[in-house]
Amino acid sequence: MSDLSALPAPSGLLSNVLRFVWGAARSTRQPAAPARDRADQRQGHIALVGAGPGARDLLTLRAVKRLQEADMVFHDRLVDPEVLGFARPGAELVFVGKEVGAHAWPQERINQVIVAEAARGRRVVRLKSGDPGVFGRAGEEIAAANARAIPVEIIPGVTAVCAAAASMGQSLTERGVADTLVLATGMGQKGDPLPDCTRLSGPGTTTGFYMSVRQAQRISDALMARGLPGDAPVCVAVEVSKPGERSLRGTVSGLAQLIRDNDVRGCAILLVTWPREAGATVTRAAPVAADLPA
Repeated sequence: MSDLSALPAPSGLLSNVLRFVWGAARSTRQPAAPARDRADQRQGHIALVGAGPGARDLLTLRAVKRLQEADMVFHDRLVDPEVLGFARPGAELVFVGKEVGAHAWPQERINQVIVAEAARGRRVVRLKSGDPGVFGRAGEEIAAANARAIPVEIIPGVTAVCAAAASMGQSLTERGVADTLVLATGMGQKGDPLPDCTRLSGPGTTTGFYMSVRQAQRISDALMARGLPGDAPVCVAVEVSKPGERSLRGTVSGLAQLIRDNDVRGCAILLVTWPREAGATVTRAAPVAADLPA
């Protein structure tokens, strides 16, 4: 092989051409964009993630993956702090919890901010207790994302009614006893009448009531007006899968007293199974006084 060092050096003209080509190539290279600029340039994304009832080991694998990928996590009041430990280091955690009478983060503001961050190219997780699609106002957040053409997905979570039944060691449905499962809430949108949350309850049903502790007497009266015997069993699951978890059992007629005696407040699920043999028909009763808006 010939010795390259023995070759003559490039002539002045050739050297100038090489320098021109090299300089042109360097000028076409773009400097690396700062991290925040790269985030602005990429496609943003919103994941509505179900955090389950509380225990971190009840999250799905996909929920954990989205948390580990997120740039920002907007989380509810009922999300257990241990669940937030799945977020990747450096992710921004934003509390957007709402309580009755204290909405520092109204839903409209939440919609706006999660969409705005995703529009900047950030991977956003909206972390909700339970399942996003069960009384989680997911529809409003999906609509806000769609209006800006932001990709959005739902990651299901273990909803509180399922977790409540599991903690009590009972099935929500059973052949010959209850072949229909109803999920209802005792609370409605501000300014609207309270919902008729017992309208689908009847023989052969199990009804799980969310956000209904303050409506216990109204629900009890409405169920009995529909024909459910007052001595029918009822379960109250408090702080399911969390350190303060409690399981209470009583009767439909004594539901409100059971809640008062045990100082139940806030996060609880009411479970009522109406066995098929407890009544053959359900008559549509006129609203009782307790059914009317407070």
